[in-house]
Amino acid sequence: MHAKTDSEVTSLAASSPPRSPPRRPVYYVMSPTHSHPDGDRVSFGGSSPGASPVNPHYHHPHHHRYASSPIHHSRESSTTRLSASVNLKYNSSWRKLESHHHLHPGAAASSGCSDSEDDDDSPVPVRCYVVWFVLGFVLLFTLFSLILWGASKSYKPRILVKGVVFQSYDIHAGTDITGVPTKMLSINSTVKIAFRNPATFFGIHVSSTPLDIYYSELKIATGNMKEFYQSRKSGRTVVVVVAGRQVPLYGGGVGLRSRTEDGGAPAVVPLELHFTVRARAYVLGHLVKSKFYRRVRCSMTLREERIGEPLHLSDSCKYRG
Repeated sequence: MHAKTDSEVTSLAASSPPRSPPRRPVYYVMSPTHSHPDGDRVSFGGSSPGASPVNPHYHHPHHHRYASSPIHHSRESSTTRLSASVNLKYNSSWRKLESHHHLHPGAAASSGCSDSEDDDDSPVPVRCYVVWFVLGFVLLFTLFSLILWGASKSYKPRILVKGVVFQSYDIHAGTDITGVPTKMLSINSTVKIAFRNPATFFGIHVSSTPLDIYYSELKIATGNMKEFYQSRKSGRTVVVVVAGRQVPLYGGGVGLRSRTEDGGAPAVVPLELHFTVRARAYVLGHLVKSKFYRRVRCSMTLREERIGEPLHLSDSCKYRG
């Protein structure tokens, strides 16, 4: 082959038609796997892959590999598109959440009717008014009930044991239900109790424990008071029968005697009367109730020569409670 002269090259260049412009757009491919001492190189691509814009006929080996590998280019493009899609969906969801939070800041606490500054322009739900009304009513009713209960405590019922009358008193020898010989006592009496309800706005239900008469520690007579209702600002006198029939004395009644037993002088017997009065006041139906307890203990002396005469106990009783 012969080397071409300058004139031939010039005529060849002049006669050759101009190169058509590249049909594919210029693209850039970075080489992430290889580093070069002179920095990262950028490859440009046009119609012929791997060609440099400075020297179209120069082909770098790495550039040629990346430019001529459509699989690698497609993988990078897919990864980029997937990452962008995920970021777009995440940002869109976050914007929706933020916008919902700003538009409805009290949505989480709306059921609790919270007083938030951001809710000044929003209407208050009807259920909030209902809840507030119920709570206010409960508080007012509780306060009113406490006031009534405290006021009722200042109206304690008044109890006074007016006296006792011993109708009979007798001691004689006998045997108990098991056949053991011992002294047997029989006694009969009536106790008068005055009761008054000073309350101006409620009535009371009155009951009592059994009325017991003791000689020392030995119970010799008992009686029950019937329950009754006492209206406001009223009073009554209650008569209770307290009696004992054929009460075995055993060793506890050694000091007891009677004229009918030995024919001697009339007997003088120290006794005590014990009972507790209970009163229940329904101030506001069964919702507000007050209870009163009054313990009564009376000292008295039975004189056999005064059987059948009233014995006054107004100054001989102690009241507690």
